[in-house]
Amino acid sequence: MSDAPPAQADRHPLPHPLPQAVLWDMDGTLVDTEPYWFEAEFALVAEHGGTWSEDQARSLVGSDLRESARRLRTEGGVDLVIDDVVAELLRRVVDAVRREVPWRPGARELLGALGEAGVPCALVTMSWEVLARELVAALPEGTFAAVVTGDAVRRGKPAPDPYLEAARRLGVEPSRCVALEDSTTGVTSALAAGVPTVGIPCVVELEARPGLVRVASLEGRDPAWLAAVAAGAAGDEGASRPVRR
Repeated sequence: MSDAPPAQADRHPLPHPLPQAVLWDMDGTLVDTEPYWFEAEFALVAEHGGTWSEDQARSLVGSDLRESARRLRTEGGVDLVIDDVVAELLRRVVDAVRREVPWRPGARELLGALGEAGVPCALVTMSWEVLARELVAALPEGTFAAVVTGDAVRRGKPAPDPYLEAARRLGVEPSRCVALEDSTTGVTSALAAGVPTVGIPCVVELEARPGLVRVASLEGRDPAWLAAVAAGAAGDEGASRPVRR
């Protein structure tokens, strides 16, 4: 597959070539919606007379929604079929997002800078299309050149399928992209797809792993820094502790 167009490189003379694309996780990375998911889970379990813990909620971060629904049924006592559990969770989180989109620090600014630099972006989320659509609509048209959602892939994260599908839709090499993730599940998916990955902890800690660059926030990050990540020249900052605002 071809390199970035010469015009792009001429506008941005950098020590390392810009990534062919940047692949964004959504919940916890682009937007801090994890509290919305936690609230939906606790409320749904309580309505069905079950119990749910903070640790159980954290263990679902980044998971495929069907897997989350299965565990809410078996561990939380939610007496609904899996598709109905998913629909209930999504309804509650979509309603919360419509009231307020909780952007993570630096995310929109970096998206804008990537657009100006001509680097395509894809949204790669285990949330379903109904929620992803709300977030995409809150951004300038064309911000994402591709959107891969949990209901569009056979195997969700931590399998590599979502990131491989995003790269396929963009026509780029996974190894020449950068993924942005907040969860162990998502990091595992991106690395398994061969994508250099940035970890920005939100509600769960991220352990050091080959190919993973951990940072506390996306604030102040720019395309040149992502170029260094793609080239393996950016240092891991060891941001293993979640950073919330």
